[in-house]
Amino acid sequence: MLVADAQPMYVEALEHAVKQWSSFELVGCIAAEAFLGELQRLQPDVALVDPVGLSGADLAAVLELASGPTRVLFLSANPDQSAIYTAIQAGVASYLCKDCDAGELCRAINATAHGRDILSAGVQRALISEARLRERPDRPLFTDREKQVLDLVGDGKTIPQIAKELGLRPTTVKTHLNHVYEKLGAHGRTEAVRNAMRLGLIE
Repeated sequence: MLVADAQPMYVEALEHAVKQWSSFELVGCIAAEAFLGELQRLQPDVALVDPVGLSGADLAAVLELASGPTRVLFLSANPDQSAIYTAIQAGVASYLCKDCDAGELCRAINATAHGRDILSAGVQRALISEARLRERPDRPLFTDREKQVLDLVGDGKTIPQIAKELGLRPTTVKTHLNHVYEKLGAHGRTEAVRNAMRLGLIE
């Protein structure tokens, strides 16, 4: 098994926990940035990694390798439900939250090594929520102005920039943006963009 995490102290804790289980052979315990090269070199039965510690390119490469001989177990503190859905869809075998205890983690590693897929309760809830969101037949109905504002928010524009581009007062833009948030069930800009992308409203 290969272990990788962005936090050195957490890597040490994982190493200690895994070594308590004699059935596991730990072939590597490394920082996340070196993970991909070691994964390709060692080709362990199980790779345990926090995806948050990986760059976008490395994460994509790991997801591509997840369907190979190495079974991947993701372990993350606050996994985003969209990221969970993408990871499982790409072939990640198991996904746990970091609030699990050592026993739960080691049982999940053992199960993953023997071909079973393990999802912690929090991950299961997030996965179900994401699946339901993606399967919604309805789409929020926006006015033309709200759609313009949403598109510009998706482009990373600020409220003053949007106001200037559309010839509106910043307060008017804020009003339209609040309507967009409400229709998307979002509490802020990032969540609104993420939900809109899931629903295919923006690219």
